[in-house]
Amino acid sequence: MTLVPGIKLGPYEILSALGAGGMGEVYRARDTRLGRDVAVKVLPGHLSADPAVRARFEREARTISSLNHPHICTLYDVGREGDTDYLVMELVEGETLAARLARGPLAVAELLRTGAEIADALDRAHRAGVVHRDLKPGNVMLTRSGAKLMDFGLARATGPTGSSGSGASIGPLTQSPTVAPPLTAEGAIVGTFHYMAPEQLEGREADERSDLWAMGCLLYEMATGRRAFDGKSQASLIAGIMGGEPVPILQVAPVAPPALDRVVRACLAKDPADRLQSAHDVKLQLSWIVEGGSAADAPRPAVTRRRGREALAWLVAAAGLGVAAAALLLARRPAPDAPSVHAFLGPPPGVLFSSSTDQPLPLAISPDGTRIAFCARNGEGPDLLWVRSLGAQDARAIPGTEGAEGPFFSPDGRSLGFFAKGKLKRVDVAGGPVITLTEGLDPRGGSWNEGGVILFTAGSSGPVSRIAADGGAVSAATALDAERGESTHRYPHFLPDGRHFLYLARRAGAGAGESPTIYAGELGSSERRPVVEVASNVAYASGHLIYVRGEVLVAQRFDSRSLRVTGPAVPLVDDVRMDERFSRGVFAVSTNGVLVCMTGSNQTRTQLRWLDRTGKPLGGVGEPADYTYGGTPHLSPDGTSAVMPIANRDRGVSDVWIIDVVSGRRRKLTVDTVDHPAALWLPGGRSVVVSTNTPSAGGSLDVMQFDGTKATLLTGVDFLWPESAAGDRLLYSWSEDDRGAGSIFLASLSGEHPPQPFADTPADEGSAQLSPDGRFAAYVSDETARPEIFVASLAQPGGRWQVSQSGGVEPRWNRNGRELFYVDLENHFVSVDVELGASGFQTGDARPLFQWHGAGGLWRYDVAPDGSRFLVTTALERDLASPVTLITNWTRKLEQR
Repeated sequence: MTLVPGIKLGPYEILSALGAGGMGEVYRARDTRLGRDVAVKVLPGHLSADPAVRARFEREARTISSLNHPHICTLYDVGREGDTDYLVMELVEGETLAARLARGPLAVAELLRTGAEIADALDRAHRAGVVHRDLKPGNVMLTRSGAKLMDFGLARATGPTGSSGSGASIGPLTQSPTVAPPLTAEGAIVGTFHYMAPEQLEGREADERSDLWAMGCLLYEMATGRRAFDGKSQASLIAGIMGGEPVPILQVAPVAPPALDRVVRACLAKDPADRLQSAHDVKLQLSWIVEGGSAADAPRPAVTRRRGREALAWLVAAAGLGVAAAALLLARRPAPDAPSVHAFLGPPPGVLFSSSTDQPLPLAISPDGTRIAFCARNGEGPDLLWVRSLGAQDARAIPGTEGAEGPFFSPDGRSLGFFAKGKLKRVDVAGGPVITLTEGLDPRGGSWNEGGVILFTAGSSGPVSRIAADGGAVSAATALDAERGESTHRYPHFLPDGRHFLYLARRAGAGAGESPTIYAGELGSSERRPVVEVASNVAYASGHLIYVRGEVLVAQRFDSRSLRVTGPAVPLVDDVRMDERFSRGVFAVSTNGVLVCMTGSNQTRTQLRWLDRTGKPLGGVGEPADYTYGGTPHLSPDGTSAVMPIANRDRGVSDVWIIDVVSGRRRKLTVDTVDHPAALWLPGGRSVVVSTNTPSAGGSLDVMQFDGTKATLLTGVDFLWPESAAGDRLLYSWSEDDRGAGSIFLASLSGEHPPQPFADTPADEGSAQLSPDGRFAAYVSDETARPEIFVASLAQPGGRWQVSQSGGVEPRWNRNGRELFYVDLENHFVSVDVELGASGFQTGDARPLFQWHGAGGLWRYDVAPDGSRFLVTTALERDLASPVTLITNWTRKLEQR
């Protein structure tokens, strides 16, 4: 439809024609309401003919209109006048990049500035979930204020009508994507061929990485004045894109920065997973080239950038981190003579590293060394799995990974395995559905091979298990050696052949002095070979084993065929973060010479703190300490003292301490050499019950007096956990199998009655709390597929009530017997009024009090006797904000020693 000056489309008066193309005609118009000139684009008639397409177009247009960015042409309005659909956009004065390129390549400074502006615009749109799908020189306007990206995201919404067959249809080379096959057609190709990524040519859905391919084509063309891919025919063009490589930039434009050629090649990788993974990455690389000037390829100190206290993004050490480091990170394998670069990566602003358990902070790196995965939380939100491209200043959380811990990459780097809330799961790095593979876990590490086998350790005790990456039956991959007293095989790590693997074998509660050993095992075989005696997780890369010895990260040469170490262990990083209780250090290494780790004190160092009923901090109690997994503060009946276990890092065990909550002074109650992971104050306030875990004798519950004398109350399996006591009754829990499903039992403190099951079902049950009068017990069960709070009567068999409705953990009673507290799955403290009647139990409405994130994702707390405040454990923020240490080409450090 051709319009003449003076015609009105709604409030817009047409002034003159500006141009025409596959998207329709474009006119200069006057907005009669606001008195400003705008561009009006009249769309092809197929939008009017198909109501579904028009509705979809309007939805996407609304999304695009929210992209308020200086380098994106603003979409003001979408309208319809009679049978005419139109867009109203910002009127951009200037020339297209296509017109500029017709005069030849851009100067380097102009190229880098324009490229960074386009990348910045793409990054803004991608963050809003909008993909351009047709990035090309004709859709970039060059103005006095910089580049403006046009037709953003509308290519998908404006395909013409046609049959909806599933085969891909290809038009002339000059055809606009807006006249490509219909947007509803499966496998349809949408895009301009010279700038289309291989996956688009194959008819697959375009995503952000497809825009990055087109970005590489634009950068190449701006540098050389010629297209990256061209052909005399449609077939030859497509063949070039699918299987060919463009002539290196430096051969066509020798004055171009060498680093630019590497950035372009990283954008033009055939496999989307091998490209730079975000437009922000591209912008950052171009900015580094600008900062580097003529020495863009030489190592040099980088400028430190800070956004508040948390923004330790790329704080560079003496070795420097500039474009050379970025090039190393983008390369598949660094050159042998490339420098080893040492740098630090902080969490994104406002984000803290965290772990959903008391284990060390999880950290993983992709096999190609381009991305790291870690667990973190934003504010008081849940722990999520985050992915960060090395070279970028930000990271993104993967939705659906709440409670994540222990991530590990698939061999191709496209997927992540991880554990969350007792389940083994997997998810694509780019996001998507989260798939549960198995459940009932208290995990200790995982590894994934190219044959689609995942190895993992299901619990604190037991062998390494195996499962297919697509799910299925779980089977044992190792067997414990009873003669050596082994209780756990953990932290499996596949070797390059995908058949052999490494793992740590140790005894329960064993620390560094118990001769734990790294073994090499083989899938489908019971044979194993001892490799090195050390209490650490282990990784293999570049012909070396990487592990922690004495809080120093070391490398030792290893023959992956003979499965033997040779030569001495060489120090790499001092003071690496290590938790001897779990025999686990925080480090990861790629196959191409990139190593990441964390240094400093262990994340489990926490502070006791009082909070009032609104969550307001009322002050700390004593000095920070390594309060352990069982480190729930239990207040004495008079509220003046708390009993808690504190980790002994030298021996890898825990001791029980009595803490004066007024003065903060503490004294150790247990003075032996075995593990005491939990403790509980007994009625009367004159003794405590302590969990004792002895590798050779199993677990027990012991009643201890303040003078150190003790009497054994119960014996049984490892890790008997005292939960609550009232009157003569004691509730305790223990895990009945290696997969972590717990049960609750009721015992008599006087020993007059044998223990009886209280909650003993296939579900995982724990955190049992007796009511002040001892007639009811609140506890947690996951029988509904998520943890919920239940209350059961001890006097009336069958009396049982569900208190929480949307998930809950860690119930606690107000000592007045009229209120029950718990923490919901959104980290809110919740209060529920209750009535403990003679005929049963009744609840009132649940009231969220405040949001709070417990130390290590664990909500450990107790309630003051008057119910006015809570004694909680909180992680030290300075530990959670500690940066990740990054070393590229770390083998050079070995050569320098």
